[in-house]
Amino acid sequence: MKRYTITAALPYTNGPIHIGHLSGVYIPADIYARYLRLCGKDVVFICGSDEHGVAISIKASKEETTPKAIIDKYDEIIRKSFKKFGISFDNYSRTSRQIHYDTASDFFKKLNSNKKFIEITSDQLYDKISNKFLADRFVTGTCPKCSFEQAYGDQCEKCGSSLNAIDLVNPKSTLSGEKPILKKTKHWYLPLNKYEKFIKDWILDKHNGDWKANVYGQVKSWVDDGLKPRAVTRDLDWGIPVPTNGAEGKVLYVWFDAPIGYISSTKEWAFENNKNWEDYWKNKETELIHFIGKDNIVFHCIIFPTMLKAHGEYILPKNVPANEFLNLEGEKISTSKNWAVWIHEYLEDFPNKEDVMRYVLISNMPETKDSDFTWKDFQSKNNNELVAIYGNFVNRVIVLINKYYKGNIPTPELYTDEDLEIISSVKLAREKISLTLEKFRFRESNSEMINVARIGNKYLADNEPWKEIKNNPSRTKTILFTSVQIVSALAYLSEPFLPFTSFKLKSILNIEKQIEWKEILNFNIIKPGHKINKESFLFEKIEDKEIYNQYQKLEKTKK
Repeated sequence: MKRYTITAALPYTNGPIHIGHLSGVYIPADIYARYLRLCGKDVVFICGSDEHGVAISIKASKEETTPKAIIDKYDEIIRKSFKKFGISFDNYSRTSRQIHYDTASDFFKKLNSNKKFIEITSDQLYDKISNKFLADRFVTGTCPKCSFEQAYGDQCEKCGSSLNAIDLVNPKSTLSGEKPILKKTKHWYLPLNKYEKFIKDWILDKHNGDWKANVYGQVKSWVDDGLKPRAVTRDLDWGIPVPTNGAEGKVLYVWFDAPIGYISSTKEWAFENNKNWEDYWKNKETELIHFIGKDNIVFHCIIFPTMLKAHGEYILPKNVPANEFLNLEGEKISTSKNWAVWIHEYLEDFPNKEDVMRYVLISNMPETKDSDFTWKDFQSKNNNELVAIYGNFVNRVIVLINKYYKGNIPTPELYTDEDLEIISSVKLAREKISLTLEKFRFRESNSEMINVARIGNKYLADNEPWKEIKNNPSRTKTILFTSVQIVSALAYLSEPFLPFTSFKLKSILNIEKQIEWKEILNFNIIKPGHKINKESFLFEKIEDKEIYNQYQKLEKTKK
């Protein structure tokens, strides 16, 4: 059986997660993993907290605490948010765990012993007042590519360019506010330039057509610009110590250590579940899929694959379906300005409405370009689609079966062409959902899912079983038997998108059987005589006042 290793970008533990993170990475990854499981595939869905790097040190300094206290605080918040939101990781680890330290150190040592690195002594920015080299986010300045004046030493958040601190114009230390000096230091570099042909052959030639245009375009831009050696170590006191002589006071660069976190998290899961982790990372029959945001494309499509290639024992990703960014009310989500919808707060403000947010975020997912979340659209999609279409169809069918047959599924009699056509159209929707999911077109597959409820609603409206019951009770049995088959199909088709709703609906239908995707609508789940439970509302209207409260919360952040 083919195996699938699915990774979701490790969230950085310097703050909670927001809807942009969910929309860009975690919901699409979760949909895909759930779908593959429904297809009976061998899947491991991997993630974990990314707990090293400069930003953690900066956060600890601002809050006058230790990096360890910071990562413990936010790991707990993030971990609980994912669990409550229904993200179905098989393992969620931490890069501060010993298993990760060992895995990352061994990876570095293997590349170092095989002379895959080059050692370069160069001038780096140094803060004389703080007595520290200014790696990455310890320095800000003007971006040399777009002239944005608040670019960081590793990346410009405006144009997305990956930078080196020394490239910044008018650099300034975030520690002292002073202009830094240049000072010599030695670091280990991964010579990306030596792997340029490999990247061209592997991505630009072999994946021209099956990878998303935004991913392919960014990789091509990097390659066309010419790949350059990239430092894999930093002068820092927070992170994994560089495991070689002459590297005192240096740690592994967070972007070298973090993707190895996928491997260490898989190891952790494998040890706990009596599996061979190498099957999921070194077997050529395994498909490796990375779900990330667009700001991580370079690391997952150039740097990490080069690391895997240089190591020599690992498989390469089959696909990296990165999404673009989600905006909030027309403005870029900003954690520093608190312009965000934080998941842990949403779960408190809207209890038992995890699937509402999932549905809205999938509907607006930034698959090919940036998209926008608005609270008005959130309310509209809930009231006009989930309540009025999905919930309405299910409720009507369940109410009628309980009313006419005391909850016992009737035996169908003569099928009309319309009945058979309806069943065929739902089976076709199932195939469309499958096809679009396999091509990572989640918006489209979500639309096909809700369309099944539309088909059901129209079928009920056209056939009017509440009228037929008076004159043609045998026809009514067939109509409601057909309708409840659509409801049961919806219960399974919804599972990747709306897992909580799927669970509730299965409970109402009194079904526990887990079936494979291809079995959906084979009439073997709900048979004549099967007893269903009483109706209960799957969704409820969201009132204007609730939306007003959210706008008020956002307005306060501007003051």
